[in-house]
Amino acid sequence: MSYIKIRFGNPGECSGSNYHVFQSVNPMFAIEDKWKPQVDIYESDDQIIITAEIAGVAKEDLEIEIDDRAAKISGIRHADFSGKTVKYRLAEIQYGKFERTVYFPWPIDTENVSAVYQNGFLQLCLIKQNQQKFRAVEIED
Repeated sequence: MSYIKIRFGNPGECSGSNYHVFQSVNPMFAIEDKWKPQVDIYESDDQIIITAEIAGVAKEDLEIEIDDRAAKISGIRHADFSGKTVKYRLAEIQYGKFERTVYFPWPIDTENVSAVYQNGFLQLCLIKQNQQKFRAVEIED
């Protein structure tokens, strides 16, 4: 049986690194007022699926806007320790307002959209509009 070696040391003991495990830090917050959730986008012949990772966001704090060329997911993730005196040891999770807009190279059917929010993932299913709409244009003299 193989074991994973874990080395515990004193802060500053890691060679050539300024990384200190559990050292108190002042979190760096983004200059922008909104953060962007990570998304996966994939498609089939007739539909586009967007999956956004937004764990910790209440369903009522989500908003989805759709037009024929874009989808915008926005909302807010509240910090659950507000009002408490806390000292950060590590700050990687982003809180506050977020927004992510995805643009499409072809139109989608805005009347046929579904959204499911489960286990911290929001999934949008969008149907592509039929691209075969052509019309003849008469050339005038």
